[in-house]
Amino acid sequence: MELSELTALLTPEGLRLLDAMPPVETADDVARTVTRLRREGHSPDLVSAVVGQARLRARASAKFGDLAGRMLFTRAGLEQATRLPIAARHAARFRDAGFSRVADLGCGIGGDALGLAGLGLRVLAVDADDVTAAIAAYNLAPFGHDVEVRHGTAEEADLAGADAVWLDPARRTPGHGETTRTRPEEWSPSLDWVFDLARRMPAGVKLGPGLDRTLIPDDVEAQWVSADGSTVELVLWSGALARDGVRRAALVIRERADGTTAHELTAQTDAADEPVRALGAYLHEPDGAVIRARLIGEVARSLDAGMLDEHIAYLTSDAALTSPFVSTFRVREVLPAEVKALGKALRERGIGRLEIKKRGVDVDPATLRTRLKLRGSEAATLILTRIGPRRTAILADRV
Repeated sequence: MELSELTALLTPEGLRLLDAMPPVETADDVARTVTRLRREGHSPDLVSAVVGQARLRARASAKFGDLAGRMLFTRAGLEQATRLPIAARHAARFRDAGFSRVADLGCGIGGDALGLAGLGLRVLAVDADDVTAAIAAYNLAPFGHDVEVRHGTAEEADLAGADAVWLDPARRTPGHGETTRTRPEEWSPSLDWVFDLARRMPAGVKLGPGLDRTLIPDDVEAQWVSADGSTVELVLWSGALARDGVRRAALVIRERADGTTAHELTAQTDAADEPVRALGAYLHEPDGAVIRARLIGEVARSLDAGMLDEHIAYLTSDAALTSPFVSTFRVREVLPAEVKALGKALRERGIGRLEIKKRGVDVDPATLRTRLKLRGSEAATLILTRIGPRRTAILADRV
């Protein structure tokens, strides 16, 4: 969103028009809505802003639920924003540590600040981009004087009165739309600056889950977070925000029809893997946060399982056990891995609906599904992997 579009939107007319908009989800919806609004005489800036915001609000419901319908976004800001249930969990750590005022440096559209303010904490929210800071101010306005939003850099922020900080360094090139990833030394603020601040005061630092582990300081707690099967972030906690005896953690969050569930695995260090064993009655796929935290061995021991291959993150067992930290499959049989023979075997079993999972093999599931020429009314999961040097196709059912 450009500043001219935001200026046009932040008027009584613009906000009333936005709030009256029907859902805008497809390219056809966009074309029809733009044509209608232009016909009604609205300015190009206002039309662009309203249609863009209506489309972003529809996408944002996955992260912010019903609250999305009362917020403003940039495309990049929405992509990088923390999901509200996760932000609330992070905020609870500040509250439980006894802090009352937190500086959110690199606040983006205000997702994490919403979590902090929602738990009664006072917040200083700072962002270097003027449009993004203005949008954060709009989103956080319902909290009144408990939240102050400033346009400025993290490095220049006045932290007097702040008990702790939340940092989300900009890890992509500047912009409100398409951006590209940058290296740690190019982040804003730089990772060195962030770690120096985290040594001087309690901090939570949100980073990408694929961060080079050699960059993680020894004296922080590293918590990998997954949401609905996707590993979404790594948070480093320092000072009083880091838990005693915890240096590695995997937090697994699931949104279900009956509410949100959260399970966490913690350890003082990386866990040793269990030995390799032959394929058993069950195969387990560890959650991505568990893999990133290198706690596969902890999960394996809880399932009486071993590694299927020492280089691939699949576990196997004969025990009828599962865990919140894995997806579990009951093994039917091992099938031929060659495509023609595999397709024939699946058709003979009447399998027309197939979930394809893979690790350790170079396969495009969409292309493979077409080549298999499936027919039938049965459903199953096909797991393609390597056991030692051998490519293996395992037919299974989700537990």
